[in-house]
Amino acid sequence: MHLPPSSRRQFLGKILAMAGSGSVPFTLNLAAMSSAAAEGATDYKAIVCLFMNGGNDHFNTVLATDSTSWSDYRRLRTTADSGSIALPGIGATGGVLPIVPNSPQAGRSYALHPSLQPLKTLFDAGRVAVLANVGTLVQPLTLAQYKAGGVAVPPRLFSHNDQQAMWQSSQTEQAGSAGWGGRLGDLLASANGNSALTCVSTAGNARFLSGRMVRQYQLSGASAPPISRLTDNLFGVPASANPLRQIVTGDHADPFQKEHAAVAARAISSQAAMAGAMLGAGAAGVPDPLPYINPNTGQAAVNPLALQLQTVARIIGGRNTLGLKRQVFYVSLGGFDSHDFQARNQADLLAKVAHAMAYFDNALANLQGNDMRKQVTLFTASDFGRTFTSNGDGTDHGWGSHHFIMGGAVKGKNIYGSMPVTGIGHDLDVGSGSLLPTTSVDQYGATLASWFGLSATQIADVFPNIGNFSIRNLGFMG
Repeated sequence: MHLPPSSRRQFLGKILAMAGSGSVPFTLNLAAMSSAAAEGATDYKAIVCLFMNGGNDHFNTVLATDSTSWSDYRRLRTTADSGSIALPGIGATGGVLPIVPNSPQAGRSYALHPSLQPLKTLFDAGRVAVLANVGTLVQPLTLAQYKAGGVAVPPRLFSHNDQQAMWQSSQTEQAGSAGWGGRLGDLLASANGNSALTCVSTAGNARFLSGRMVRQYQLSGASAPPISRLTDNLFGVPASANPLRQIVTGDHADPFQKEHAAVAARAISSQAAMAGAMLGAGAAGVPDPLPYINPNTGQAAVNPLALQLQTVARIIGGRNTLGLKRQVFYVSLGGFDSHDFQARNQADLLAKVAHAMAYFDNALANLQGNDMRKQVTLFTASDFGRTFTSNGDGTDHGWGSHHFIMGGAVKGKNIYGSMPVTGIGHDLDVGSGSLLPTTSVDQYGATLASWFGLSATQIADVFPNIGNFSIRNLGFMG
């Protein structure tokens, strides 16, 4: 019996649900939950994960500037050599940029890195919020519990690969599990006319978008390139009789060949739909990003992150052509592992992040004549934070970190979560000022999932640790 792809996915989900295997808890009743989640998806919404690969130094991204905090900051981050990572103060040339949250914290004041002027503008306009000290957690944890052991802690802390995997999937790299963006896609793909375009990466294969049933669509550049020579004259054979399509998509008895052919057929179909939407109505009103200014050289340059977000905007522009209601995107920028040359390198990286986010906000503000900012929410993520103390020219791997959420549905101009004491030796310091997180990635993601339309039961399936936390919605979404 031959079933179309959508029917095969539903059949597989029902079989796995009936099997009730303990090794696949997420797939239990997945088909039923997917249908229920999709029924309510009548509008369009998208979530965009901006991942800063390497571990961004959050202490120089969002800073406390009240006199006590600033004194400790300058004392601990200023070194005698030219490798000092302390930033100049408010009002100084190239100094940090003050922000005033709607909910002030007594005795505290805050600022952003000097490269983040576009984000300060968006923060002041109420379209960007800060989430303080968020990181990988299995359950709430105190410093005493962490030091004593015996309480569940994310495995292999401070490891790039493992903590990237934990951020993106709630499991370590070795576990090989689906990402939480992909698990969102599993539940909502049936709302889309083309379910193959539910999860889209512009940055290669991403753990974040790997689902149990949904497969991520990967592309780069301004359009989706086709398989080469598929419709050309080939070795003297006219295009009308080109056998390449039949060769790469033909049916096979061998299961590996059969699966390869199915992947190729899906890629051909998806590419045709995606390219048509992106180069047609989807491209209209999506301008090319202007160059960003490298703060170290003053030179204008192409921003690769802005180009990724341009591709995302074009796909969103083609949402109606593609029949899409819910999408999850992944974009990324590397280079944040700042053991050396941090002051120079981070200034350039954060300038790219801020420029790209501001460009994306502007592109969505008038996409084919529609303001799509309330329908699209972008959030930042990274491997981990970094140590507060300097190694002389940079910082080492940490744990908790501060992040940004941007969009018209975001309750912006505020700092959510618990902003830690500045310095070292406090009750969240796990070593060298590295922060014990006070908010979990599961809580971060669950808040976005709630806005996306998932029920409490569905959220618990997407985020396996959320039941360990009393607060499951952090309140930063409208």
